[in-house]
Amino acid sequence: MNLPLFIARRIYRDDDGRRQVSRPAIRIATAGVAIGLAVMIISVCVVLGFKHTIRDKVIGFGSHITVADYMALQYEAITPVCMDDSTMNMLGNIPGVAHVQRYALKQGILKTDTDFLGVMLKGMGQEFDTTFIANYLEEGELPVFSDEKSSNNILVSRYIADKLQLHTGDRVFAYFMGDDNVRTRRFTICGIYRTDLKHFDETLCLTDLRTVVKLNGWESDQACGAEITVNDFERLDDVDVLMSNMVDRTQDKYGATYSSLDIQHSYPSIFAWLDLLDLDVWIILALMVAVAGFTMVSGLLIIIIERTSMIGTLKSMGAKNKTIRHTFLWFAVFIIAKGMAIGNIIGIGLCLLQKFTGLIKLDPETYYVDVVPVELNVPAIVLINIATLLISVIVLIAPSFLVSHIDPAKSMKYE
Repeated sequence: MNLPLFIARRIYRDDDGRRQVSRPAIRIATAGVAIGLAVMIISVCVVLGFKHTIRDKVIGFGSHITVADYMALQYEAITPVCMDDSTMNMLGNIPGVAHVQRYALKQGILKTDTDFLGVMLKGMGQEFDTTFIANYLEEGELPVFSDEKSSNNILVSRYIADKLQLHTGDRVFAYFMGDDNVRTRRFTICGIYRTDLKHFDETLCLTDLRTVVKLNGWESDQACGAEITVNDFERLDDVDVLMSNMVDRTQDKYGATYSSLDIQHSYPSIFAWLDLLDLDVWIILALMVAVAGFTMVSGLLIIIIERTSMIGTLKSMGAKNKTIRHTFLWFAVFIIAKGMAIGNIIGIGLCLLQKFTGLIKLDPETYYVDVVPVELNVPAIVLINIATLLISVIVLIAPSFLVSHIDPAKSMKYE
């Protein structure tokens, strides 16, 4: 029989009302662990939700890696490169690449009878993965993305639609500046999307690749470049190195020089902000562990002092200091376990409430999302629980040595 565990269980279940001091201390320690764990779970789930939601939005518009003309990537110019079938197959066969799609850009102006707005028209081929943009489609339908036929349909953002007072099915004139002339097109609004990413929603319109290539006066096998999606974002740097070794400083048949750029370098400010969230989480975790540890140490010291007479009795009966220390550590484990159970219920419960109801709203112009995003990451939650238990028990080892300083002869008269 495990004597320390048996005694600790009996002490923990002792609820006869005679222990007027330890019960409040136990409740405070339990509450400290519960609140600390709940805050840690909520913080990690919210930060993971923020990072992945915003990262996926940025990637949805720009992919993981972009292969384009060197000058275009460096100076955001609109310059064509050859993106024929052989080039697309070469890019798609690089290890770690999941998907490759062509794109072309053209700056223009959308004009109605009362207003006008500068936009960036982005054309996509039939290989375009529409999963992302379809998730943020508010009205209408997506245009037919093709490199063979122009549809004269465009997808605009909610911001552009409200600015120009456009609705699904409306027709709008678009003007594009050429080398020596102005080209006019009349498009039909086939759908309206909203992502709350101001950088894109304010200017970006989607249409088929053929339309944009014709507006630029390019050959049918030319485009601005290719957008590459990798299988695993955590291995983005490895795939980017392979991509760079394969395409950088090579030339196409028209004399353009290929280059590649990953999404983290394309939008450094956004990803730097997301990285700062990790620092915030570590600070919160450290503070909450400190709070839980402090309340547990205080509670354990109060309990040891209150049980001085019992400690003296056990020592007079031959119990070793080690046995008594283990008894109080087991007692602390019971308190920590109860606090962790309550903390998990509160933390996971609030995360589920936010996930399914979107109760807490945000300003999308500041945070890029209109509600607080939550991602329930089971491995992260399990790791937080294990770390909380281990750290809480470890910080209690030093206070438990107080029992070795209690003299049995004096402790019998303590009360």
